[in-house]
Amino acid sequence: MPCTVCCVPATSMVSQTFADHCFIRYDHRDLRRWRSRTSAATSTSCRHKFDQETARDKFTREISFHSKDKDVSLAKALLYVAAEDEAFMAYNREMDARSLLNERMNVSSSYDTKECDSMEQMPLGGKTISEWLSELDAITKEVEAELVSREIGCHLVEVLQAVNLVLFELRGFKRCPVLVDSKHSYLHSVLSSGCGSAILVSIIYIEVCRRLGLTIVGSRVGEDFLIWPQTAYPEELFTVTSGHSLFAVVNGRCVEDPRSMASDLTGTSLLGLEMATNRDIIGIALANLIRLHWKRASRSNPGLMLTSPLRQVHNTNDKPNQIDKSNVPLLRPQDLRLAIMASERLLMLQPHNWSLRRDHGMMLYYNREYGKAVQELSICMAFAPEEEADILQPFVDRLHLMRLESSWEPLGHISPLTIT
Repeated sequence: MPCTVCCVPATSMVSQTFADHCFIRYDHRDLRRWRSRTSAATSTSCRHKFDQETARDKFTREISFHSKDKDVSLAKALLYVAAEDEAFMAYNREMDARSLLNERMNVSSSYDTKECDSMEQMPLGGKTISEWLSELDAITKEVEAELVSREIGCHLVEVLQAVNLVLFELRGFKRCPVLVDSKHSYLHSVLSSGCGSAILVSIIYIEVCRRLGLTIVGSRVGEDFLIWPQTAYPEELFTVTSGHSLFAVVNGRCVEDPRSMASDLTGTSLLGLEMATNRDIIGIALANLIRLHWKRASRSNPGLMLTSPLRQVHNTNDKPNQIDKSNVPLLRPQDLRLAIMASERLLMLQPHNWSLRRDHGMMLYYNREYGKAVQELSICMAFAPEEEADILQPFVDRLHLMRLESSWEPLGHISPLTIT
């Protein structure tokens, strides 16, 4: 039995091309299908939001609750990062689908509303987190099998040669010199495709060697992050065999590039480098994510830098320029939010890093979260050098006004009509 629904479309209040009232007839079965699909979409979207919060909580626990840095798992922490970002993107997809369902009731769609028993069982790239961790175990077993087949002992060089064979020849892992695809910056995607950023390939190397009982250390040298085994005889890493040193095979082309600082390293100079902690290594991976997502978010604004608005506040005559919402560049919202999420995690590791907090506040400004931007930039000014704080102060003052203007805007709007 059809029913008649009377509604007043919002568009009729601003356009004379529509009648004052419209009458739409729905069949009860159509309404039931619409409610069922909307309910499923809502359930799924709630699950994705829950997954985001759970992944962030797991990440926080992993980096915070271990008193010893060596107990922090690089693999788990970065898989939690990937899980949160994947849940966020899945949530956005579900919201798009839900919007489509609201517009077209006859759209065919299916939803998987299955709940996960634990974070480790949460789906990520076609597997669970536990299965991605097991993938690292599988690589380790392949290295062990290679050592057994050669009937060799556990000499450091021989173990590294076996790791190199499995990772770079049999498995085909390689470092991508230019990162344009975000999948190369997430651990599970690199394990799946074999292609990733230099830091993630190095992390896989570290995790495999850790499972073999071999300690791998690392340090940032210029723009590169280099790793090598902890040894009393680092000179043997630079012995050239078949045209390449073991150090070069482990770290890739940067070691043999004369333009790189890494090309000047020797066994002696390795001993003078500052070793990165596990938390430092996670921070490097997160910093790479921030740069990648910011670049993608600002693609339509070539050359736009996070700090560009700070330079625009003052002209050459030191007269303040006005900034307002009308001249805030439009960025890709999903990539900007992913950059902000990576920045939030990095701030957990480096809470007193004033330049990082400044950049985080600027991303919030670009995202038009003026209240949060003021808060972060104000905290930044407490840690920043005096000259940097002087640059930030007029910008923060203007943001205060923009925040107030934003809070006043709803007062000037006519409240929507209520239909009874």
